[in-house]
Amino acid sequence: MADTSEGTAGREPGREPGPETGPETGSRPPGKGASGAPESRRSSWKYIGPGIVVAATGVGAGDLVATLIAGSNFGYTLLWAAVIGCLVKISLAEAAGRWHLSTGRTLFDGWASLGRWTSWFFVAYVVIWGFVYGAAAMSSSGLPLQALFPDVMDLKWWAILTGLVGLVFVWFNKYAVFEKVMTVLVGVMFVVTVYLAVRVTPNLGEAFAGLLPVLPDEKDSILNTLGLIGGVGGTITLAAYGYWVNAKGWTNTGWMKVMRLDNRVAYLTTGVFVIAMLFVGAEILHSSEVAIASGDKGLVQLGDILEDEYGTATAKFFLIGFFATSFTSLIGVWHGVSLMFADFVERFRKDRAAASAGGSTKAGSGEKAGSGEEVASGTHERSWPFRAYLLWLTFPPMILLFEGQPFRLIILYGVLGAAFLPFLALTLVWLLNSSRTPAEWRNGLLSNAMLTVAGLLFVVLCVKQIWDQPWSEFF
Repeated sequence: MADTSEGTAGREPGREPGPETGPETGSRPPGKGASGAPESRRSSWKYIGPGIVVAATGVGAGDLVATLIAGSNFGYTLLWAAVIGCLVKISLAEAAGRWHLSTGRTLFDGWASLGRWTSWFFVAYVVIWGFVYGAAAMSSSGLPLQALFPDVMDLKWWAILTGLVGLVFVWFNKYAVFEKVMTVLVGVMFVVTVYLAVRVTPNLGEAFAGLLPVLPDEKDSILNTLGLIGGVGGTITLAAYGYWVNAKGWTNTGWMKVMRLDNRVAYLTTGVFVIAMLFVGAEILHSSEVAIASGDKGLVQLGDILEDEYGTATAKFFLIGFFATSFTSLIGVWHGVSLMFADFVERFRKDRAAASAGGSTKAGSGEKAGSGEEVASGTHERSWPFRAYLLWLTFPPMILLFEGQPFRLIILYGVLGAAFLPFLALTLVWLLNSSRTPAEWRNGLLSNAMLTVAGLLFVVLCVKQIWDQPWSEFF
């Protein structure tokens, strides 16, 4: 995606704010251009980091299974939809990162400025979603371990072990270590998925033909296609991207070029994962008309199929990649959503303090509440709200591993999850076209078009998700 998403007001076309001048050119503070704006850093591979984290977190076992099933059902026909899904998510993550860098404020601070309804939605979402997701993430991480070591212990104990390891890791490590570990695990995911894609010997002619936007000639093909587009790589992790950008130390517009390169790397990586698994589904499952279960257990089935086709070594290698995929999603959510929750609590606390002192409760009343600098300082990662949400993600969901998932709670989880991406896309359109964002960094035509398309896509998928819930059994 070209750097066309910012507006052009207040600067010459094609020119980034803040000239590339070093601190030796005058007495201005380090990191500032001659105009006083943050010095624009050159985009460089050496800075890449948050993008790797968001790619690893956003692509979970469920995404890989959905892509496998799409390949199984339709061959290469929907390859174009997977590519579009990556472009849509690039736009969403770029918009979130641009908000953080251009305003110096966090995304939750922006949401709060739109009204209290955003806070109520966020709280309901992270409490219910986190409770159910915690169990799902632990179970997903435990499945490949149980398959690799079948005689050691039951799945629920593997799941609990992975949850506890994730808790301890995130609790005692800051962003820098977290990013390094995620990068290693992404490397494992990358090697495994690319190896499998090559191993199944894809039909490149049909794959290139799959880049043409054609709908399968089957019932509900439009909704299936939209579901594949919307399911490529992440939900709340897209919103967490801006927080990881700040945690990396990027807090002003001088990092804008770097952030955009980082974001593209994220979804190029995501695209490789998704396309590779679609190749596997098309070649192994579609050609032999083999069906697998939806959900994480479908990957265990795929491991059995790979063992029959290519031997035990390939199957074990795949299960290691399956574990890397699931565990990166677990620790990514444990870290990223806990950062967001800590930001929410800190802002709420400071607004309450300002209100009790007779001050304004509007957005921005607390000077530091909701600032990117505050996230960059690492104080959120040491705060009690961060650690409280970590505990919420880990221990209460263990009940579900033993008791099963309550029916009504699963329905609410599905509805809130379906509503989050429309909420994210449409609030970003609102924030980035308003005076809350500096004029030169507001949305341009391309960004507005992509975010609007994303918002409408997710609204359709949200309505379908809500419609499909068994409401008659809910009451």
